[in-house]
Amino acid sequence: MDWQTSIEAFIQYLQLERGYPANTLMAYKRDVMKLKSFLERNYPEMLPSDIIPLQIKKLLQFLSEIGLDATTQARTLSGIKTFFNFLVLEEEIEVSPAELIDTPKIAQKIPDTLSFTEIEQILSAIDLSEPSGPRDRAMFEVLYACGLRVTELCELKISQLFFNEGYIIVIGKGNKQRLIPIGADAMKYVNIYINQVRVHKKVLPQYNDFIFINSHGKPLSRIWVFLILKRLCFEAKIEKNVSPHTFRHSFATHLLEGGADLSVVQDLLGHSSITTTEIYTHLDKNYLREVIQMFHPMNQKKNLKGT
Repeated sequence: MDWQTSIEAFIQYLQLERGYPANTLMAYKRDVMKLKSFLERNYPEMLPSDIIPLQIKKLLQFLSEIGLDATTQARTLSGIKTFFNFLVLEEEIEVSPAELIDTPKIAQKIPDTLSFTEIEQILSAIDLSEPSGPRDRAMFEVLYACGLRVTELCELKISQLFFNEGYIIVIGKGNKQRLIPIGADAMKYVNIYINQVRVHKKVLPQYNDFIFINSHGKPLSRIWVFLILKRLCFEAKIEKNVSPHTFRHSFATHLLEGGADLSVVQDLLGHSSITTTEIYTHLDKNYLREVIQMFHPMNQKKNLKGT
């Protein structure tokens, strides 16, 4: 296969066989396109089936020379390895030329974590009298209460809310679904936003089921969530490097510090392959609720008020 045919077939395979979402497909395509572009400049006649490990090593060396960090190099190599594994699967090549190439060493970086007090400072910085205030409060309450990825938050739908049972269903990576308990505060602010604010907004018909909507009637983007959070951190005088993922990391850290079991936290974060039909056999939902109630700071705060 030539480059165009092989890349198109590769992306189709990832989409249909692996069920990867659009963002992941684009990332894999970018990885392979880096290799294609590099070869077109240096080995213009070379097809995917002609490549040997030397060319891939030279690409990684080139990426390093132009200043890309080890994390980006490792991400690119991972995508390239997946591409050649696909070609092996399709019997276009016998052995992957990337198989024995070592991943660039990545210095382990510990992400910033917000304390519960800092989380409260950020939430308190939201002006509920502003038109976007109820939406933003609901959004960040859910982000912290459930430990969602920012894409999961932006794509969360009304039909995924099961507040009578105290849960939401989240569509994670690879279209895998997981059930997550949600706290009372998060439910309260989501209900206020949906029933008192969003109901008066003009939402484009194709986005009627999405919860968090921008002023144009479309789902809020990841970039806007990031920018809103940056503004709130400035107003709350939080000087740490905070992103939506910081809320997710803080969610996990606070549960683990409180004594929650690591495997349960991994399941709540969606690091395990759990589909909707497996949830009730793989996990005891009452136990999940107990973990959130016992170890999440929002619930501990309520328990202290009640004593």
